[in-house]
Amino acid sequence: MIEILRQQFLDNDSAEDKLNKIREFLQVISLKIIYDKNFFKNMAFVGGTALRVLFGLRRFSEDLDFSLTRKTGYNFPKINSEIVNALRLYGLNVESQVRAAGNVHSSVIKFSGLLKEAGLSALNEQKLRIKIEVDANPPKGWHIQDSVVNKTYIFGIRHFDLPSLYATKLHACFYRKFTKGRDIYDLIWYLSKQIKPNLVLLNNAIKQTEGRSPKINQLNFKEFLLREIEKIDFKEAKRDVERFLEDKAELKFFEPKAIKGLINDKYEHKRA
Repeated sequence: MIEILRQQFLDNDSAEDKLNKIREFLQVISLKIIYDKNFFKNMAFVGGTALRVLFGLRRFSEDLDFSLTRKTGYNFPKINSEIVNALRLYGLNVESQVRAAGNVHSSVIKFSGLLKEAGLSALNEQKLRIKIEVDANPPKGWHIQDSVVNKTYIFGIRHFDLPSLYATKLHACFYRKFTKGRDIYDLIWYLSKQIKPNLVLLNNAIKQTEGRSPKINQLNFKEFLLREIEKIDFKEAKRDVERFLEDKAELKFFEPKAIKGLINDKYEHKRA
């Protein structure tokens, strides 16, 4: 397995690059296992990692995020156990911690020995972690799409379509309780594309967490974006996202003026 991991590295990769690539390779294996075990019958892939794996987003990620789409037969501890057992069959030294209470089910999967084998740690016991998280009570209004990916392995992924992914990212950007620069990076990516958000899902998500319906529509969407951008802590956003970027020069977009420029350019001649 370590030889396959080393094949992901380039000669000029930094230790940070290598760490990101190892983590991403483990994420890909985990997604393949989820596909092989038919767990996508219950959940859809969402979040920034979905954008990277499916649509080539130029930033790395830490977590695998899913939304529960079918409750019948869903059992998160069983899903986690199957993933861990399958990872061990790949020759990986794995342990996990599971939380399956409330509306967010999560597992932190820890890999021992990989960092030392890759030359990134002198300690065999130092662990690399990935997190799997399932929103067990997602807001209504999402749409599903199935895609085939080729990332060392060829397998299928069930995921939210791009408008629905955009809606969930907008909710994360502006209603998360802390600033996460990775969310802002993803927002910039969406703004650079000709993608319209799923406004039904966005309104339902905000109502679910904030207790009110914001009634965002095509006519007031631009004003919504410009208003919410004012609340972002861009200094903290840069600090959070920098270590995940393939190209650090992209940090220049982490300024209110730059993002407002993107918004105004996108909606100058037409409504959302």
